[in-house]
Amino acid sequence: MVLRRLDRDQLSSEVDLLGAGDVRRLAEEIGLRPTKQKGQNFVVDGNTVRRIVRTSGVGPDDVVVEIGPGLGSLTLGLLEVAQHVTAVEIDPVLAARLPQTVAERAPGASFSLVEADAMKVLELPGPEPTALVANLPYNVSVPVLLHFLEHFSSIRSVLVMVQAEVAHRLAAPPGSRTYGVPSAKAAWYTHVELAGNIGRQVFWPVPNVDSALVSLVRRNEPGDEELRLQTFAVVDAAFAQRRKTLRAALSGLVGSGAEAEVVLRAADVDPQERGEQLLVTDFARIAQALAERS
Repeated sequence: MVLRRLDRDQLSSEVDLLGAGDVRRLAEEIGLRPTKQKGQNFVVDGNTVRRIVRTSGVGPDDVVVEIGPGLGSLTLGLLEVAQHVTAVEIDPVLAARLPQTVAERAPGASFSLVEADAMKVLELPGPEPTALVANLPYNVSVPVLLHFLEHFSSIRSVLVMVQAEVAHRLAAPPGSRTYGVPSAKAAWYTHVELAGNIGRQVFWPVPNVDSALVSLVRRNEPGDEELRLQTFAVVDAAFAQRRKTLRAALSGLVGSGAEAEVVLRAADVDPQERGEQLLVTDFARIAQALAERS
């Protein structure tokens, strides 16, 4: 992990957001050619940046963590309103340029950069983050989001821009076609809602998929860490084969279909139900019943 920090008392001038020409110029300067493999699609529209920041609800009391800041488009928008921004960037070329961009366009901003794989970050410099706001790379969006919710309990609110399909999965309620593992696991930590669509033309390069905003607000978790781990194991088993009943889907986890039925009835869950019908609290009751039989 490489840490760089800019920290001054107050902004000496208004933040200068990046435009489309600025983004392309910076990319050319550092020899960057965005790749699909890294999920690199940079926001080039200032109005979209301000819309994301406004929708996030971030204010002057917030310490924001941003994952995958790239060339700094959203970073600058966050620095305009937040007390402090900590950006986590895995790409060494992008990480090397970002502090200069911040110094030039948001002089006096309180900013830290952690050069690391976000999935390996277990602590952050400075004050604890209160919010997470990010344009998440499509290929790692759900694992990264769950990782930060798990390891940074101080984060009370999240606004992420992800592939529209992923957004709908995260926000899906039980009983819907898109409800699944991401929906149930995100619901352990937060209340999840869709927060708007983002057009393709605000990105460079233009992606071949639609994007959407997802808002997540921290809720009281249904149990402790031990119960969470067991609950997530139940969720994974329940959705491994969606068409199976819970009795059949959980048989491998508990030893047999008969044993699964006993556990499910103890949790007051119909063994003939399917995973897509259950709330995360239902999965937690099953996990608790399973633990009591161990």
